[in-house]
Amino acid sequence: MRQAAAKPRRRCTPIGGANVTRRDAVIGVRPAGDTICRMASMTKPVVAACAMTLVEDCTLRLDDPVDDLLPELADMTVLADPNGPLDDTVPANRAITLRDLLTFTLGTGMVPAEPGTVPIADALNTPGEPPPDEWIRRLGTLPLVHQPGERWMYDTAADVTGVLIARATGMSFGDALRERICDPLGMKDTAFSVGGESIGRLATAYERDNAATGEPVVEDGPDGQWSRPPAFEGGGGGLVSTADDYLAFASALLAGGTHHGERVLSRPSVTLMTSDHLTAAQKAVSGFWPGYFDTMGWGFGMSVRTRRTHLGPSVGSYGWPGFYGTAWYNDPAEDMTTIFIMQRAHAGDQRLPTWLDFWTAVYQAIDD
Repeated sequence: MRQAAAKPRRRCTPIGGANVTRRDAVIGVRPAGDTICRMASMTKPVVAACAMTLVEDCTLRLDDPVDDLLPELADMTVLADPNGPLDDTVPANRAITLRDLLTFTLGTGMVPAEPGTVPIADALNTPGEPPPDEWIRRLGTLPLVHQPGERWMYDTAADVTGVLIARATGMSFGDALRERICDPLGMKDTAFSVGGESIGRLATAYERDNAATGEPVVEDGPDGQWSRPPAFEGGGGGLVSTADDYLAFASALLAGGTHHGERVLSRPSVTLMTSDHLTAAQKAVSGFWPGYFDTMGWGFGMSVRTRRTHLGPSVGSYGWPGFYGTAWYNDPAEDMTTIFIMQRAHAGDQRLPTWLDFWTAVYQAIDD
């Protein structure tokens, strides 16, 4: 483990005056390490790790169909045309597996489209928060967008994984996550809601500033949706956590599955999770924007860097950002964990200048 030495030259200063250090330090904004924040999509890697504990127990197998625990997703149909009517379908070529869920290739997911333009997008974007059994039932009534294993599609697979974990363990998803990941790593503030005296440590989340006044706009406050247990514990983005808690999780992966002497995963499991599993065909028409997968692949619940084009994470780095401007990446080549936390909606897009400057600040600080 190394520490970045100070260099007598000008440095970039990213948003919030973030401090840049090496392994076992949080890179983030000024709030305390125990400030509770909405992790949004940084929930996904934690969910994948929990699923892998069940694989290690032989409770689940990566390539077995999930039909026995998720019968709602058995005998699925697939849209003949991804943009076409919902009743024009063909049978699925095969069953959905846990590997499909972890690699986000189960055949359905986020479909970016204007309302009223793509039928499956409208069907998937139904409002409300039904309980897990009702949510998975509704999902099973819809056709898949692509054949299982054919294409990478974002988000929904992590929610399905959460339901699978709950049924495989016979407890709520939140309880399973606490028992298998959070308690062993001492992640005492990581959960799907905040209650009791801890509510005072929940940060306020902001939207873009008011166009007329320039004042910040509150998007979610301490009395908002995370102040009470949700009906659906979403594996796609429902966790709150702290910088201290998430550092424990990230450090465990960087150390091959252990943290402070507590092993939660084997080293081979971590290697499997953090390898790129996508084929060229699965990346062909996927991603968030054209060319997204030119430099990225996908492991289990997180991205994996496959090509370095900027002053930033090395090839083989892995991690994921979140909707509220959170980000985490491990860089094994540099023996470094980087965590950045703010609470600003729509701020997780890594193309924003803030992030380019932040990663420049992190990596220019390395002096060996």
